[in-house]
Amino acid sequence: MSKFRNNKSDKNQGIHTIFGQHSVKAALQNDKRQHIELIVSKNQINYAKKYESKIQKITIVPQSEFTRRFGNENKTQGVVLKTKDFRRPGLEEFVKVESKKSKSVVLILDQVTDTQNVGSIMRSCALFDCAGIIVGKDNSPELTSSLYKSASGAAEIVNYFRVTNIRRAISFLKKNNYWIYGFDSSKNKNSKLNFSQKSVLVFGSEGRGIRELVKKECDEIIQINMKNNLKFEIDSLNVSNAASIALYQFYST
Repeated sequence: MSKFRNNKSDKNQGIHTIFGQHSVKAALQNDKRQHIELIVSKNQINYAKKYESKIQKITIVPQSEFTRRFGNENKTQGVVLKTKDFRRPGLEEFVKVESKKSKSVVLILDQVTDTQNVGSIMRSCALFDCAGIIVGKDNSPELTSSLYKSASGAAEIVNYFRVTNIRRAISFLKKNNYWIYGFDSSKNKNSKLNFSQKSVLVFGSEGRGIRELVKKECDEIIQINMKNNLKFEIDSLNVSNAASIALYQFYST
């Protein structure tokens, strides 16, 4: 039996609702999915026509009814997809695949709860060849409609592991030759980002940072070199920006 469980099997294989034109487009292009229904407002008929070959059931509803059912079109962009999630690997299976690569990077987000931040980090992962994000299941968002939209298609290709115990996940990654880097801007730490070929980048929530119990499991604590603005007390990056910079640095070396 696997030591690590991803999302519960009934949720993992259940029906998901995805909205937003780019997120829906990415899901429709994912051949691993089994789609149920594409629902669009009358304003988006042309959008629906583009994907008639991808899904059998397309429902076009009046604008007023669409708003009543799904909320303001600013949120959904007039497009909603009902689809079944596809099989995603467990953490052990994922690491086994990653072990065949010459370079591999994994992100750990410690109690980062904002879906906008997590979705933005997913997009960065997709662009900088990071195939996996690990979060603790008690303090992280599930793959909801909001997270799908924030990820803007990246949730189709970036694995999202919600584990019971982050420290145990770190221990497992260490045993598989990963070096663990914790990012902490609260102290004057090493700012030279010389990453190992197998790296885990750990980021904490804004304000609180990485929890001490997780920080103790890191092999190295580092910070991103930047110029603080003392006058206006601007001394830290948004977690999604910090993750993007670190991923770019890893990708570039």
